[in-house]
Amino acid sequence: QVQLVESGGGSVQAGGSLRLSCVVRDSTYRRLCMGWFRQAPGKEREGVVIRDRDGNIRYADSVKGRFSSDNTDNLLNLQMNALKPEDTAMYYCAAARYYRASVSWYEGDFAYWGQGTQVTVSS
Repeated sequence: QVQLVESGGGSVQAGGSLRLSCVVRDSTYRRLCMGWFRQAPGKEREGVVIRDRDGNIRYADSVKGRFSSDNTDNLLNLQMNALKPEDTAMYYCAAARYYRASVSWYEGDFAYWGQGTQVTVSS
């Protein structure tokens, strides 16, 4: 059973930085599509970054230029800079099944989810 292990998160003042990491464990396949999603209180979950198996990375418009990710097999780091109070949310790592070569922002493309890690940005 594939497991996603998240780390990072915490509290920071606006303008600060945080780094999230997500590792895929117990996967037979070397590389899965992955993503980070977030959910703020009272809002729907939204995609932050998604990565296809070939390494193509896409960012949500709200985080472009501030957040960055990487291209390591079954590992998806999320470097978050210039954080804003509106970035406050529970962040979830997600991975797709092995047969998916690409993913969209649709949560149904992802079969595996982490427990979530809280990010709080104070003004």
